[in-house]
Amino acid sequence: MKFAMINGISIHYQFDDAGAAKPLIVFSNSLATDFRIWQDCVDDLSADYSILRYDKRGHGLSGMGTPPYQIDDNVNDLVALMDHLGLSGAVVVGLSVGGLIAQGLYHARPDLAKALILCDTAAKIGNAEMWNDRIAIARDGGLAALVDANMQRWFSPAFHADRATELHGYRAMFTRTPLDGYIGTGMAIRDADFRDQAPNIAVPTVCVVGDQDGATPPDLVRGTADMIPGAKFELVKDAGHIPCAEQPAAIIKIIRDVMAGL
Repeated sequence: MKFAMINGISIHYQFDDAGAAKPLIVFSNSLATDFRIWQDCVDDLSADYSILRYDKRGHGLSGMGTPPYQIDDNVNDLVALMDHLGLSGAVVVGLSVGGLIAQGLYHARPDLAKALILCDTAAKIGNAEMWNDRIAIARDGGLAALVDANMQRWFSPAFHADRATELHGYRAMFTRTPLDGYIGTGMAIRDADFRDQAPNIAVPTVCVVGDQDGATPPDLVRGTADMIPGAKFELVKDAGHIPCAEQPAAIIKIIRDVMAGL
C-alpha cells in the first residue's frame, strides 16, 4: 500500500509503473467506492500502460479531511498527487464524481490531461433537492438506508440475478464508506457545475454510460457529450452505473481505442 500526504490528508494510491515510455492512464472512481472498482480494467491494461489509481478523500483508506467538501478540493487532491509523483499528460478516466474530478482537473491544469474518458457522469449531476434528500436519509439511517436503491442504480437486473456474490461485495463497499465522506462528497457533487466550461474542453473526449444507468441516465451523459466540441458518445449495453465492474471488456475497448487514437 502506498500513501502520500496531499493537502494535509493521507491519500491512498496505487501506481503501476510500466516504464517512462508507456502512456499514462489515471482512474478516478465514484461516490461510495474505492479504487478496486477498476481492477478488471487494470488487469488487462497494466502490461501496456502506466496506471494511477487512488482513493479520494473520505473514501477507502484515504484520510477524511474536513467535510463538507467542494469539488475543487477533490480536483486539487488529484492535481497535487500527480505533481507529487511527477506525472502529466494522462488519459484521465473518471466515473460519476470521478468524471467531475476529471473535468475539473482539465480545467485547472490542462497539462495533466491529454484525453478524457467520462464514464457515467455529466457536467452537472442531479439537483440540490435530490442530493439534500439523500444526505438527510444518510444522516438519519446511515448508508444502510440508501444501499438498496443505490444497488438498483449501480447494476442491471441481470447483475442482480446472476452475480449475487459480487453484488454482496459492492453492497459492503457502499455501506462501509465513512458516513462523513459520503455526505461531504455528496455536497461536492450537489454544488459542482461545469456546464459553462464544458465547451472549453479541447482534448479528445469520450462520454460513456451504461444503457441501464439509473444514476446518470444515458440522455444526461449524451447531453454532456453534446456540450464538448468533438466529443464521442458510447453506450455500454447491459450495464448500470458501474460498467467497469459489470462490463469491463467494453470499457477496456474504449480506453484502448482512445489510447490508439493518440
